[in-house]
Amino acid sequence: MEENKLKNTKFDYTSISDECVKCGKCKPVCTIFNINQDEATSPRGFIDLLGAYERNELDLDMTAKEIFESCFLCTNCVEACPNDLPTDMVIEQVRSDIAKKYGIAWYKKLFFFLLRHRKIMDLMSRLGYVFQTCGLKINKEQQSALPKFSLPIVKKDRALPYADAISFLNKYPENLKFSVQEASKNKVAIFIGCMGNYAYTNIGDSLIKILKKLELDTVIPKKQLCCGAPAYFTGDFDTVDYLVKKNIEYFETFIDDVDAIIIPEATCSAMINIDWVHFLHDQPQWKERAAKIAPKVHMATKWLENNTKLKSMLEATNNTFDQIVTYHDPCHAKKMQGIHKEPRALLSANYKIEEMSDPNRCCGFGGVTMQSEKYHLAKAAGMPKAAMIKETKAEIVSAECSACRMQITNSLHQAKVNATFKNPIELIADALD
Repeated sequence: MEENKLKNTKFDYTSISDECVKCGKCKPVCTIFNINQDEATSPRGFIDLLGAYERNELDLDMTAKEIFESCFLCTNCVEACPNDLPTDMVIEQVRSDIAKKYGIAWYKKLFFFLLRHRKIMDLMSRLGYVFQTCGLKINKEQQSALPKFSLPIVKKDRALPYADAISFLNKYPENLKFSVQEASKNKVAIFIGCMGNYAYTNIGDSLIKILKKLELDTVIPKKQLCCGAPAYFTGDFDTVDYLVKKNIEYFETFIDDVDAIIIPEATCSAMINIDWVHFLHDQPQWKERAAKIAPKVHMATKWLENNTKLKSMLEATNNTFDQIVTYHDPCHAKKMQGIHKEPRALLSANYKIEEMSDPNRCCGFGGVTMQSEKYHLAKAAGMPKAAMIKETKAEIVSAECSACRMQITNSLHQAKVNATFKNPIELIADALD
């Protein structure tokens, strides 16, 4: 039996396990348990196994690896838990041990390498844009593409995002002067997120349009890197450490000059606001630096609703749209950050919102591993969400998360539901015309 490495983390797995196995309130809301009905992959099953692992009673064999990698990290269990047990965080920790023991698949290593190196990623994105029509059938209205042939990871019937002609960060100058005053007291910075930067670039375009209408001077920090979430959820903590520290050092160069860093992405916002500090729990100096940055980092709709006159501006337009909108609550927005009222408040000024039966249910994205070798689980988790959207008869489904966008767009395609996904920032910008 090999000695495990979890004893040096911040969690007492045995203590958590003892509390957890006596309950079970998390099981009805667990994304993976609702798919396979396997107690081992329920939240308390995860925690019980982690307790055994901490006590050196369980090897990280292939069976354990499969179990721990089947969690969607949706945090439904954390929200339901009466003891606030951090099930998602302990699974993130054990995935680091899994990565150290079994390594990381080559395509994930390549992806994480690109996340570290923005210039190479830019080059790959431009090459992808030039050649993507060779392998993809692009649907610009749905902002998705279907592969023309199947590969081991990418299946032919799967709707995927595609590269835009130019990334958001390369489209605009670093400083945008929108204030009519000579010396503006209001200035914000934008953290765009990788998918918003390369694929769904209209999100950033729309955010710029909104900030211009609000006359808020805007900084687009050109050296921003990935927030680290894809690597964090996969267990590549070396990449996380690199990305987090590089971003912290860079943010510190301009953080005092802006009122806020706004992010139109739930996962990026949660990662920077919450997970950076948790990840740096054993590096107190870096943890303190991350904690100083967090209060200025906000999801876009929350900051715009609470700190600007945007809603009154939207109401003053008298623009009303016939399309029905249904809103999906990203796991990293409502459950992790408590953000759900703000986007609805802004959208309701111009759109009719029809709530689905369970907007809080996880869409099933689940991270890089779930979208690659465990895609069958992601696909299964997405079907109930597609059915809920169909029941609303909505023409547009919205969520402030590009990971949800990728997953839900594919789920709608698989279920043959005729609805288009748009970030609330895009819908708000349309209403300002």
